[in-house]
Amino acid sequence: MATSAKTLTAESHTLNGEWTVVSSRRGRQRRNPPKITIRVQKQPSHWAPTDLEINFARESKLMQKMQICMKKLEMSQFFLNLLDEIQTPEMMNYFHRVLSSELKMKMVIYGIGSIESYESPRLQLSLAILLKRKYKWIGDIEVFDPILSATESRVLEALECSVLSINEQGRRQAEKPTMFFMPHCEAELYDNLLQANWEARLLNCTVLFGNSFETYEQHLTEYKNSAIVDSTKHILAVRKFTDEFRIKTISDTYFSAFHDSSWHFFRPVLETELLQLSNL
Repeated sequence: MATSAKTLTAESHTLNGEWTVVSSRRGRQRRNPPKITIRVQKQPSHWAPTDLEINFARESKLMQKMQICMKKLEMSQFFLNLLDEIQTPEMMNYFHRVLSSELKMKMVIYGIGSIESYESPRLQLSLAILLKRKYKWIGDIEVFDPILSATESRVLEALECSVLSINEQGRRQAEKPTMFFMPHCEAELYDNLLQANWEARLLNCTVLFGNSFETYEQHLTEYKNSAIVDSTKHILAVRKFTDEFRIKTISDTYFSAFHDSSWHFFRPVLETELLQLSNL
């Protein structure tokens, strides 16, 4: 039998399948239910920015914004606390278990939003880049969002991130250890990812940073619409063998970008359990 889900708050020792753009919001707001959208499932398709303009002035300005954002985040107490949480023996054991015999864990970023237009996506991207610089076991970074402009794509490449030319609809299979970095994506995208990796060997290679699945479960119990439940059934099912570590946001500056975010690790399960859960 699968054990019950465990949600943890890591303690700090020292203290187009269109996706939603995360808009910049000021101040700490009342927590709203996570966004749940019912859409027709789409298959991966080729993608390129709709604007082909090369504008060096825009690129320079955006790169400057990113450098300022990364420096600000790197010096923040929020980032220092997050590192402390990651470096606890318990969390590092989870990362090492996913790595297994591999030396590197690829990072895939879905749904980053417009880094040119909003600060929250810039903060989220900055965190991903800073984590790669901090931990040698984090490998190459791949990024995708269908709203990315040519300017944003060129800046991402300059920051040593690869921009995907395929809209995978979140359906990347973790054939090797992979960290999916997906803060504030829509529930459909998480569900697509889980469905694509609904095998024990794939889930064992998966780390997910994104919206709290515990919060989804709490809010979905309030809905009676079967279509909503069907569109998130893998999120609900995976909770039975997920270990979730909520991160702490300690100031309004980072609340909008990271509130209600968690690390998710998936415990080894039997294929028969997965089959039974997917047929619920």
